[in-house]
Amino acid sequence: RDICVTLRVTNNGPEPDHIDVLPTLWFRNRWSWGLHEGRPRLEEFHGGIRAVHSELGEWGLAASLNQDDKPPALLFCENETNTERLFGLPGSTPYPKDGIANHVLYGTSSVNPTLTGTKASAWYQLQLLPGETFEIRLRLSNDPNPQIADLGRGFSALTKRRATEADEYFASIIPANTPPEEAMIFRQAAAGLLWSKQFYHYDVDRWLKGDPIGPQPPQSRLAGRNVAWRHLNNDDVISMPDKWEYPWYAAWDLAFHCVALAHLDPEMSKHQLLLLCREWYMHPNGQLPAYEWAFGDVNPPVHAWAALRVFEIDGSKDFDFLERVFHKLLINFTWWVNREDAEGNNVFQGGFLGLDNIGPFDRSTQVPSTGHLEQSDGTAWMAMYCLNMLETAQVLAHHDITYEDVATKFLEHFAYISTALNSAGLWDEEDGFYYDVLHMNDGSRVPLRARSMVGLIPMFAVAAFGGDHVERLKDFSKRMGWFIANKPQYSESLEHLKDAVPGRRHLASVVTPDRLKRILAKTLDEKEFLSPFGLRSLSAIHSEYPLEVTLEGATVRLDYEPAESTSGLFGGNSNWRGPIWFPLNYLAIEALHRYYRCLGDEFKVEFPTGSGILLNLQEVAHALCRRLIALFLDDASGRRPAFGAAQRFQSDARWHDLLIFNEYFHGDSGAGLGASHQTGWTALLVDLILESNDPRRSD
Repeated sequence: RDICVTLRVTNNGPEPDHIDVLPTLWFRNRWSWGLHEGRPRLEEFHGGIRAVHSELGEWGLAASLNQDDKPPALLFCENETNTERLFGLPGSTPYPKDGIANHVLYGTSSVNPTLTGTKASAWYQLQLLPGETFEIRLRLSNDPNPQIADLGRGFSALTKRRATEADEYFASIIPANTPPEEAMIFRQAAAGLLWSKQFYHYDVDRWLKGDPIGPQPPQSRLAGRNVAWRHLNNDDVISMPDKWEYPWYAAWDLAFHCVALAHLDPEMSKHQLLLLCREWYMHPNGQLPAYEWAFGDVNPPVHAWAALRVFEIDGSKDFDFLERVFHKLLINFTWWVNREDAEGNNVFQGGFLGLDNIGPFDRSTQVPSTGHLEQSDGTAWMAMYCLNMLETAQVLAHHDITYEDVATKFLEHFAYISTALNSAGLWDEEDGFYYDVLHMNDGSRVPLRARSMVGLIPMFAVAAFGGDHVERLKDFSKRMGWFIANKPQYSESLEHLKDAVPGRRHLASVVTPDRLKRILAKTLDEKEFLSPFGLRSLSAIHSEYPLEVTLEGATVRLDYEPAESTSGLFGGNSNWRGPIWFPLNYLAIEALHRYYRCLGDEFKVEFPTGSGILLNLQEVAHALCRRLIALFLDDASGRRPAFGAAQRFQSDARWHDLLIFNEYFHGDSGAGLGASHQTGWTALLVDLILESNDPRRSD
């Protein structure tokens, strides 16, 4: 209820220059809907702005003096759409929401001379010399009289105290041995993640009917996108992928946000995961909403994994949260089983699964009418989902024994899915890799030999159970032993549960240790997946050997594209054909830690492939972690790879430490690509920096 804001404006150019700065206060327009009584009001009051609202009460905004030591001019308009400009319809006010901008830019009489409205700006007209800085101070508080606001010593003391508290807070989180540059990266990633929380309101039923103050929408809207989601009514603060470019939530993005956010605000993380599963979000059939563009798209089911991670980061003590989210995810799991397994054979489709253009065609819509696609990643995600639900049920069973039966159910279901994945032709023995397979109606199968993340995702379906953890659940242990002994055809993925080395954890995994070595030989090959900055989403081998597939007379092509997409799939604004993405790199690192807990120091692989250097899987995980962090660190020449060719950021000291957390990164150079402000899942850096500087977190 007392917010101090400091704005510093610096002329970094070589010449004197003018700039208009417009700190703005406004009320969200709810009055035009006809759903809320009363209209709020902003008005000039003692040189500042007074805000009056029927629910929020009275507030005051004080602003420091302009460059001429006089109060800034106050400009007022209404926060209402300029319907005449947009739709050719008469407006309700001569001072619409673009009135302030038009007045400043063009001198129009589009601001209210009576100094009232629902949107207001303090107008600073600055003339700055080269290198000159001007500071603006603002104070918004629930004292409606701006005249008495302290913008001097009290303001300075308060902001300094808050900065000190922030330093102390982060010092309590970041390990003391963390290099200063990495601590800076951590804090900026954390700040971006917190900044990307945003109020989001979308009532699908009302949207389909049209905006009360806008023109009537076309009838086609009633048969268009999201029409099956009339129940959805979002009215919450949510973590956005990027509030600058993607100001809407995305289901699987949000799961990764929550893992990073749990280090900063675990209650917010738990709230977000539960929120997505609530009845005004989740479809009545159990599907989670994907994102605003098409809620019905299918995203990877990573929410059980995220819930477990958040539970662990928060100290493994909030059983109420874990129990609540588990019950909701049971509904979602059932939706997956009923809707995404076309033949009932535990091989799952799922569509594009958030990986956009990773295949040679759109996996949601361009599958030939004479067949269907059996997805290596779709099936692997479900196997991972089973193991995450199994682990959750085991944790809850130690708290409440009634969950023991559910743990057994997920163990068996995992065995069925894992067996199906490994016996349905998705594993290619010759190549030692997993591929999607086109299953034609005539019974033939066509492997899509794309060396992509699709084939690495089966590695993520791995769990490491402590022996005592299993043994304390007597019925679960007994049933597990019976299942392994009596259904050997489904038990390959559970073999290590019965043959565990004393002192080691039990291993349940889709990928056997022998196959893991073969997959990692490609994964850790610098000619294929391994870049200097993490794992590419598509093997670089496809630059020399592109994949071409003919579907119903048309040939589609997939080749290595390390930067922006050259494909028109999904608008061409996202690329999984070579760049480095944080979420799947993070899951790969976590999977390697889990394998290590079971396979130990004796299980080693070459890193990089062909180097002759043998590392255990924990060492490999750490090396991948360091490569991802290196995207943001100065290299030997003092350049940050993530800045790419942006010379101002690379060479100007005033910009060099202002980090941008891109959506994804060039597969070879590491240059940031995609959404330029997307902290979102790239904020997983928070967790990676903690892991890298506190090795105990890997155990």
